[in-house]
Amino acid sequence: MPTATACSPTTDELIALHGEDCRERIEAGVARVRERWTDQDGDAEALHTFCMTRFVGDPAKLSDLIDRLEKATEQVTGHLYEMHRTLRRWSDLRGERMNEIDDLLAMFDPAPDLSDQFYKQKIAFVALLNFDRPDLDTMLADGDHWTPEQWAAVRICRSFGPRIPAEVAELARELGHKSDTFVSDFHVPVGSLVTPDGNRPFDADRKLLAHWIIREELRGGYADEDGLSRQRALMWVMGRHIDGTIPASIMSGDLEGDWDPSTNTIDGVEATELVGLERYERWLDMFTVAKAYDVHYPDHPTAIARKFDLQREIPEAEVERQLLDLLESPAREPLMAYVAERLGRPLEAHDIYFDEIAPSKPVEELDALVRSQFGDHRGLQLALPNLLRGLGYPGGSADFLGSRVQVEIARGAGHAMRPYLPEYNAWLRTNSLDHELGWDGFDTAMHELGHNLEQLISTHFVPRPALRGVPNTACTEAFAFLYQGLAPQVLGLGETSKHADDCTAAQTMLEACQIAGPALLELHVWRWLYANPDADATALRDQVLVTADELWKVHFERFLGPDKHATLAAYQHMIGYPLYLADYALGHIISHQIRQHVQGRDLSTETLRICSIGSITPDAWMRRAVGSGIDATTLGQDAANACGRLLKGS
Repeated sequence: MPTATACSPTTDELIALHGEDCRERIEAGVARVRERWTDQDGDAEALHTFCMTRFVGDPAKLSDLIDRLEKATEQVTGHLYEMHRTLRRWSDLRGERMNEIDDLLAMFDPAPDLSDQFYKQKIAFVALLNFDRPDLDTMLADGDHWTPEQWAAVRICRSFGPRIPAEVAELARELGHKSDTFVSDFHVPVGSLVTPDGNRPFDADRKLLAHWIIREELRGGYADEDGLSRQRALMWVMGRHIDGTIPASIMSGDLEGDWDPSTNTIDGVEATELVGLERYERWLDMFTVAKAYDVHYPDHPTAIARKFDLQREIPEAEVERQLLDLLESPAREPLMAYVAERLGRPLEAHDIYFDEIAPSKPVEELDALVRSQFGDHRGLQLALPNLLRGLGYPGGSADFLGSRVQVEIARGAGHAMRPYLPEYNAWLRTNSLDHELGWDGFDTAMHELGHNLEQLISTHFVPRPALRGVPNTACTEAFAFLYQGLAPQVLGLGETSKHADDCTAAQTMLEACQIAGPALLELHVWRWLYANPDADATALRDQVLVTADELWKVHFERFLGPDKHATLAAYQHMIGYPLYLADYALGHIISHQIRQHVQGRDLSTETLRICSIGSITPDAWMRRAVGSGIDATTLGQDAANACGRLLKGS
C-alpha cells in the first residue's frame, strides 16, 4: 500500500489545481482513497494519477457525478436484486420442492465479488475521492439540514463498503440459506398431540410453523371455551422447539401414537430420540458468517456494531434504552391488570401473546368473511385497488399502487419484498389454508401490504433514486403494523368498540412489550457470543435458556407468573434474521406515533407524504414525519391513560 508521504504531493497538486476552497474535500477524499487502495490497484504513481484525473472540483460537474453514480449503482444493484429474488422463488414459495436444483438457484450469485469489483474497476474510488462518508454521529447531528442532493452523495459513498472477498460472500450465501431453510421448513406436526385431558385438538395432518403459527394458534385459543388446555399444551410444544426436545418421530411425521408434550411421552413412554440442537447449530452458522465479515470492517468489527450503526442507524445504547423504557413503563401495571380482568383468571406465561384488547369475532366467522370477499390469494390480488379505495386512496393512487403488488403464498412465514427498480412490482407473501386464504392469511397479508405500500411509495416518489426506501426496517414495520390494524375494517366489521382508540393504544403497548423481551434476549446472547467465540451448540442453547429465564424474572414474572418454556427465545428470526427483533419493538413505537399523528388527517395522504421523505436517518425521518423523534414513553403514557379508561369502562 502506498505510504502516507506518497499522498502529500497529490493533495498539494490537487489544491494548486482546484483552489483552496477545495482543500478540505481534497485532503479528506485522498485519505479515503488511500485507506482502501491496495497493491493490486496500483503503485503510488497510479494512485497519484487516479486522484489527479478523477477529482471533480467544479460544483456543477459534481452534481453530474452524483447523477451518474446514482443511476449506475441503481442499475447494477437493482437488477442483481431482482435476479436473486426470482431465483429464490422456488425456495421461498409454497409448492413442490425440486431438490436437484432449488437450493442451488437460491444460492446462485452472478456477481459474488461485486464489492471488490467496484474497487478493482475504480468506481468506488471515484465516490470515495469526491464525496464525504460521514459517521453516524455526524449524520445524526447534521443530517436533518442536508438537501436531497447532499443525502444522495452520502448514500452513494456509504454504499461502497469494504472489499469483501468472494469466499466470504459465498460462505454467507451458503450458511444463510441453510439457516433460512431450517426456519422455513420447521413445521411441527401436531396431529398426534394430546392435551392432559386426553383430547386431540388438531386434525391429523395439521402442521404448525415454529414459531409463527404456533403463536397464532395460542392466540386463537382465547376465542374457544376449551382453549386454555390447548394453549398450555402448545406452550410445551413451543418450549420443546426452543430447547430441542421435540421427539424426532414427531418431526418426521412417522408417529401415529399420542404425544403428550408436557411429559414428552408417546403413548406414555418417554421419548428418547429428539431433534437435538440443530436450531443452535444454525445460530452458530450465522455467528460464523458474522466473524468472517468482522475482519473486513475495522470501524464496525462486530455484527452488533454493523446492525446498529450501519443498518439501523440508531446507536445500540439508544435502542436498548427504548426497549427498557417499554418494559419498565408504569403503564404495564394497569395494562396487565386489564388483561387479567378480561380473561377472568390469573395470567400465565402464554398470555404474553394475548392480542384481543378489542373484542374480536370467532375465527370461523372471520374465515367466512375473508372467503366471501377474496376467496384465495389470487382474489386478494385482484381486489387490492378497490381495497385501497376503501381505505381512502384516490382512484389513481389506488390503481397505481394496487396493481403493482404481486400476492403469493410463502413456504414459511409471510414477508414482503420491495422493488429495487421502478419497473418491477412489490411482492406480498402470506400464508394460507389449503384452498382459501383464511383469516390468518389475510391478517398477515394486511401486514405485508403495509410494507408494500411503503416500498412502492418510497420507490416511486422519493426525491432521488439514492434515497429510495425508508431509513430502516423499524420504519417499514411501523406501516406494516398500521395497516394490519385495519384488517377488520377492510372486512366491513367497522369499529367493534366505542373505546377503539384506547384499545389500539393498549394493544400496541402489549405487542411492543411482548417483542421487546425477545429483542433484549437476542442482544444479550450476541454479546455473550462475542465474549465466548468458541462456544458450541450446547453452550449456546444453555445460555439462551439462562438468559430467557433471567429476563423473564426481571420483566415479566410479576405479571405473567413463572415460565417453564423459555418463551422469550421462541422467535425464529434469531436463527434466520440475526438482530432483527428490535425493529419490531421500534416499529410498534413508531406506528403508534404515526397513528396518533394521522388522527383527524387523511391516512392515504399522510402515508404518501411520510413514505416519500426518503432514506435519511430514522431520527430525522421521524421529525419530518410526525414532529418528534422515536419515543417509547409516549406509547407508555397513552397506553396507561387508555387502560385507566378501559378499567373504568367509561
